[in-house]
Amino acid sequence: MVVSVRLAFESSKVISYIMKQEKPIIENKYYKEPSVFLPDNLLKQSIRQKSLIPKKVPAVCVLDPDGDIAEYLLRKGQAKKNIFWPCYHTDMYVFKNKDREIGIVPGAVGSSFAVLVAEELFSMGCKLLISITSAGQIYPVMPPPYFVLIEKAIRDEGTSYHYLPPSKFAYMDKTLLKLFSGIIKDKTIPLKRGVTWTTDAPFRETASCIKQFKLQKILAVEMEAAALYAFSKVKKKPLICFAYVTNQMGKKTKDFEKGEHNGSELAIHLINSVAGIWDSVITER
Repeated sequence: MVVSVRLAFESSKVISYIMKQEKPIIENKYYKEPSVFLPDNLLKQSIRQKSLIPKKVPAVCVLDPDGDIAEYLLRKGQAKKNIFWPCYHTDMYVFKNKDREIGIVPGAVGSSFAVLVAEELFSMGCKLLISITSAGQIYPVMPPPYFVLIEKAIRDEGTSYHYLPPSKFAYMDKTLLKLFSGIIKDKTIPLKRGVTWTTDAPFRETASCIKQFKLQKILAVEMEAAALYAFSKVKKKPLICFAYVTNQMGKKTKDFEKGEHNGSELAIHLINSVAGIWDSVITER
């Protein structure tokens, strides 16, 4: 009996030690190896199964996790469904900015879903991807709602670790950041530039964690930017992330107010500004 108890105790210590050493989120990633499962192959089969005509998506596309922008455009009769979009999990809508068509995909919430759709968008011909996600305020630079141009994001999610080795931040491409930083000067859009915290678990934002990030002047918490920037860096795909700070995590009366039309008109103005800058660069080339 004594021997069995001792063996059980020693086994528990070994298991505890192993568990402390193992970190599955960063193990066995083999960053230099290509993926076996590719978006091109998935979409090829989707096109076959759905009897679609292969057709490229617009060069500029938007991820709209909340779906407010797409809903507004549809309600106003300014967008139509892209019937050629072969993604199994989402719909795409198309609207116009002057003579340019822009694709918008609503509902891709969270890092893994956002990157899955981003992979597919670039596979289908996207040249610039804009993400506009709602976010909770951490460091109060102004009263919500307002936008944040995310220059870097804390990697507190899982997806980015499949693209890049461990580090605290995932960064927006420096050339793109320099290119688009001028948008901050547009006084018609409440817009700041700064750092966010990307998490997979919005309902595990503890007071102690928020306090630490507030001390670091992290502006907001959202669910996609770090993963999207990691994907962007590895795949060398142009991508810009904005957070729309709309709430203080439900801690005040009448929280989560996004402003007129849920901020959609401002968001569309922001999208058009980014697309206009991008067009000017393409024209110069």
